[in-house]
Amino acid sequence: MPLLRSAFIALSTNQTLRRFSESSSAGRKLSSRFVAGLEVEDALRTAERLNKQGMTVTLDSLGESVSTEAEAYQAAEIYHRLLDAIAAQHLSANISVKLTQMGLELSPDLAYTIAAGLTEHARATGNFVRIDMEGSHLTQVTLDLVQHLHAREDYRGHIGIVIQAYLYRSEADIQQLIANGIRVRLCKGAYQEQPSVAFPKKTDTDTNYVRLAGILLSSPIYHGLATHDEAMIEAAKSFAANRGIGADHFEFQMLYGVRRDLQRRLVREGYNVRVYVPFGREWYPYFMRRLAERPANVFFLARNLLR
Repeated sequence: MPLLRSAFIALSTNQTLRRFSESSSAGRKLSSRFVAGLEVEDALRTAERLNKQGMTVTLDSLGESVSTEAEAYQAAEIYHRLLDAIAAQHLSANISVKLTQMGLELSPDLAYTIAAGLTEHARATGNFVRIDMEGSHLTQVTLDLVQHLHAREDYRGHIGIVIQAYLYRSEADIQQLIANGIRVRLCKGAYQEQPSVAFPKKTDTDTNYVRLAGILLSSPIYHGLATHDEAMIEAAKSFAANRGIGADHFEFQMLYGVRRDLQRRLVREGYNVRVYVPFGREWYPYFMRRLAERPANVFFLARNLLR
């Protein structure tokens, strides 16, 4: 399975295959299991449907590095539209933003300006911005930006971050974020990293995930545990129950189209569940990383193709 993961991560950066997939109807149909659609309206309809099933939502306009300042502001405008639509339609949803999509690799100041504008909009509409985490070479600048914005009194509680359990540094980062009162979404990590910065073995990542989840649950802050791994979920549930931590103190987060049975079951059990709903025309890298993360996704798609 490690070879399969590496193969799909490599494919996620293949520009020829990406161009073909994103321009073909077959590719879009194949991706529809994990991507809500191409347009803002598709994402909003999906959010409304999931809300009716008792789940909250995080909306993500797919896309990564931009090449011009104009592209960065164009990507941000989609999120401003989402924040307005969420408020107008009274949806239980927030947004998730990648800083490279906001121009981070062009200029950290540009990314900061755009992120600040989105956080201000979230504050004005009573919403929340989650800054996503990308490759480890961007971890520190992402942490610095979020902590800087959150330090502004009017933005506190309106911006949070993602931490990846496979990085060695994550425990220290989480301790600092908790000290600063910042909400964390904990995931395992979906990028190909060197053994010098990340656990190469899944078992070590799993062990670290459980340890970090315990630290987050023990804090006074509302955090999100992003996983489809039932062993991780049961460990978190047991940790919370043994320490008298209520189900309303945290949420489980899962990806759109993955383990929908488990999502519904957790809702029935009284847990908060948030579904991460991606949409947009630049879906290929995201789709390939979902296949890399969980081999069962590959087998699911293969069965449907055979049908």
